[in-house]
Amino acid sequence: MGCFNCYGDSSVKKPVKKRNNNNNNNQCKGDDRAQPITDALNVSPQNGVKDESKVLVNQSAVEKDADASKRPSADGETNAIKARKFTFAELVTATENFKADYFLGEGGFGKVYKGHLQDSDQIVAIKQLDRNGCQGIREFVVEVLTLSMADHPNLVKLIGYCAEGDQRLLVYEYMLLGSLEENLHDPRPNKEPLDWNTRMKIAAGAANGLEYLHDKMKPPVIYRDLKCSNILLGEGYHPKLSDFGLAKVGPSGDQTHVSTRVMGTYGYCAPDYAMTGQLTFKSDIYSFGVVLLEIITGRKAIDETREGAAKNLVAWARPMFKDRKKIYKMADPALNGQYPVRGLYQSLAIAAMCVQEQPNMRPLIADVVTALNYLASQTYDPQNPSNPKSTEPSAHMFKGDNKQEPFIGN
Repeated sequence: MGCFNCYGDSSVKKPVKKRNNNNNNNQCKGDDRAQPITDALNVSPQNGVKDESKVLVNQSAVEKDADASKRPSADGETNAIKARKFTFAELVTATENFKADYFLGEGGFGKVYKGHLQDSDQIVAIKQLDRNGCQGIREFVVEVLTLSMADHPNLVKLIGYCAEGDQRLLVYEYMLLGSLEENLHDPRPNKEPLDWNTRMKIAAGAANGLEYLHDKMKPPVIYRDLKCSNILLGEGYHPKLSDFGLAKVGPSGDQTHVSTRVMGTYGYCAPDYAMTGQLTFKSDIYSFGVVLLEIITGRKAIDETREGAAKNLVAWARPMFKDRKKIYKMADPALNGQYPVRGLYQSLAIAAMCVQEQPNMRPLIADVVTALNYLASQTYDPQNPSNPKSTEPSAHMFKGDNKQEPFIGN
């Protein structure tokens, strides 16, 4: 299991505090921000300072690109940053002075409130960063710069920000159905669990958002905080990646990685990154594989209620990848058997490749997108489970004999 045994209990994040209320319990996540994973590396304060300088260098690159976006393009149009600058008074009004009834969730770096912008009559989510937080300002800057340059249907839209005095707030589009974590692990009473088609749609959409960050943004970005609580769901369960405070500009030219202080969430962090501090695009691929396993199995990345290796989703799953007879046991019991058998094999094959211990064995995000787009396009009909269209495997996603064994690597 690589580095998982190296983590001490102190690296596990505290549970997110949430408050349920009649009006707002559908909304986006309680913001369970990632914490430094230092137990495995014994990062010293001096190392931390050095790494912060690298963060600033990367931010300078982002700022330079943002400035370039304001200049006229070849067709004469100006690609100005779209994020709006709000006054603190405007956001106080939008939340009725951060009224308790509008409170949506709380994490390590701030509280999230539902808000109503008076001038545009728009419902939004407003995150107020904790003024006493040690990393809030840096995350605030990175988030504004990253989302100001981003434009993709699978990334949450940053509407604006407020930087007034010691106040730092971010204003996002409101995501009606909350986070993937809430829908998978904490469903509302009398709410049906996510069906197979919806799960594949969410997985494919999240992969498309990650592909945009890796392959289409300039400069390319490593997300570094991919997890179920950071995938928000809009109308029709349309997924969008959120929270880019830990994002880093990826390696360029002859560089193979970015050396940085290890940051991430226990259970999602790639073992190679946790042990070496060398961050690559394949670090995100590992995290995506964990998310995909959660979507398929309905289990949490880390579940302290379970015993032994079963606490860690990847540790539990790896031996089962190799036993065809146990594949069925990996499907979420909440699905009640309503899934295409071949689709289950294929999705687990993708997840198995993503969570390979060796980063060079993990696929590129473009290949993951191709495979998941295929699965999402194969609508499963529980009334007609033998429909060839919903169960016919895509041969390029598998390796082995005619029985189409899932590819499990070495």
